[in-house]
Amino acid sequence: MENQTRSEVVMKFKSMFEQERKNLLYSNRYVNEDFHFQTEDLADEADITATEMETEMRMRLRNRETLYLKKIDEALKRISDGTFGSCEVCDEDIEMKRLEVRPTTTMCVGCKEESERRESLHIDGHRSKSLGKRLRLA
Repeated sequence: MENQTRSEVVMKFKSMFEQERKNLLYSNRYVNEDFHFQTEDLADEADITATEMETEMRMRLRNRETLYLKKIDEALKRISDGTFGSCEVCDEDIEMKRLEVRPTTTMCVGCKEESERRESLHIDGHRSKSLGKRLRLA
């Protein structure tokens, strides 16, 4: 962890998670307040379609934010438990580079790759054609 101690790194992530959480909650409140439409906006079929598309997009965004908020809360819980930065599968430390790219991760690169390999296999044991040749860690 270079020049930073483990507790300094954990506090940096805790601060970042708390700020992200605050931003998401504020954003959610704003989206909820603005999540209505006027009946005069629905004058014709094109307006109705546009409103439905906007509503669907907002719902998708809200769902993504809700999932991310859940991951943030889980990461904050791991910080308070003292398990943040440890792989939930093998108990080894997760590399700092991985945490910086994906702060809510719960697995080290090796365990994540193995998990993705297992997920890429169909029940019949054949590899999924839609995944391509290389697996990406995101």
